[in-house]
Amino acid sequence: MVGLSIYGHLGAPRTLVGTTPQVHLTAMKSRLTFALGFAACSWGRSLAAQSVPPIVDTSSTTASRPAPAAAPEAGSNLTVYVLTFGWGEVSWERFGHNAIWINDRARGTDITYNWGMFDFNQPRFVWRFVTGDTRYWMEAFDLNTMISVYKRENRSILAQELNLSPAQRLKLQQFVEWNALPQNKFYRYDYYRDNCSTRLRDAIDHALGGQLQTATVSRKTDGTYRSHTQRLMTGDLPLYTGVTFALGQPADKPLSMWEEMFLPVRMANDLRTVTVADTADNQIPLVKSERAIYTAGRAPEPASPPKYFWLFVVAGILYAVILVLLVRSAESGSRIALFGATALSVIWSLIAGLAGTALLFAWFFTKHYFMGRNENVLHMDPLSLGLVVLIPLSIYFLRASSKAVKLAGWIAAICLLAFIAQGLPLFDEKNGEIIGLALPINLAVWWTVYRLTSYRRTSFPSSAAL
Repeated sequence: MVGLSIYGHLGAPRTLVGTTPQVHLTAMKSRLTFALGFAACSWGRSLAAQSVPPIVDTSSTTASRPAPAAAPEAGSNLTVYVLTFGWGEVSWERFGHNAIWINDRARGTDITYNWGMFDFNQPRFVWRFVTGDTRYWMEAFDLNTMISVYKRENRSILAQELNLSPAQRLKLQQFVEWNALPQNKFYRYDYYRDNCSTRLRDAIDHALGGQLQTATVSRKTDGTYRSHTQRLMTGDLPLYTGVTFALGQPADKPLSMWEEMFLPVRMANDLRTVTVADTADNQIPLVKSERAIYTAGRAPEPASPPKYFWLFVVAGILYAVILVLLVRSAESGSRIALFGATALSVIWSLIAGLAGTALLFAWFFTKHYFMGRNENVLHMDPLSLGLVVLIPLSIYFLRASSKAVKLAGWIAAICLLAFIAQGLPLFDEKNGEIIGLALPINLAVWWTVYRLTSYRRTSFPSSAAL
């Protein structure tokens, strides 16, 4: 027995156990049959040379004798399916998964090929993940093993038989077997442009001679990488917030059907609409038939993103209102309110500063293409880290007060201007949630620093009074 690990799309490991492969005798039997047939033919020819048969009329017997059966076309023993696995409950299962299943009647095998494998124990795995250089690979599994894993996880399984010619089926089988070799199976994973689903799509397109791309690349959809990601984050607000913040302008480009196939379930839907040319150059449906192998006891994935915008707006306004109330109370002499206003201002500045710094790092120093050109860096500003020091210094020690006020003012002004510029050619990122959260708080932090530093200068000559 060989221990293996299979991973879903964007997924965590599941342990599978592969059985020891059986040795098939088909090739040996074929050679033996060929040798016996060759010997029999040679023996027959030698007898014919020794005696001359009488001349007889063979027209009637020849007409009734059946013609020899033609050899089966290479690849006719294969049936090719796309297996699609529905979304799951935990975060790494939300994008679904898929695989190619090839039934080979000559070999008596049912093998699935998937491109979603990775290993946490790879050297420098965490650093590779952070910098966008994660190494994935393709692996082959027995069909029953694959099916049992996803049934156990209560994830729907759909099998779509592809309408490929025998030559195309053989070409696909040869490609995936080549791709599964140790020297060919590894690739650098990209969540959107080079993942387990796009690799499967490309393999099918290779077998079709480019027909799949031709049929789908010019067909526009109403989705984007951002909208699909948000849609699949429904019900998980922290994860939704993270991806909304991390994705930059490249994630807002409208997708073609070809690009939309980065999602397994969308790919299964799109394949139903595709037609390709057969050997006679007639247009035929790419999907010949389909059947549900297993139906999960959960709702299908959401059709559209959740409406979380107002949650972010309310959260931002509520944080700002609390700051205003604390400042008012502090100006009335409450030391607890003064501490609370200072603490909330520092906490936000720390969160915003670290988040903005992380965005700049991802933009300029990693391979995370879709985190680049990110307007959120104007709302969660790396400059806010300076306020982490300047706010308590100016309020409690009456030092660098003007610097604190100016820096907080610049941060708020940049955020406000970026909001006003929404809709201009260079400011068209779909980041309303982040603006709705950050703008009220940045304005409130500036107002808090301005009011409390003024109050401290006029009300207390020194911090000793506190």
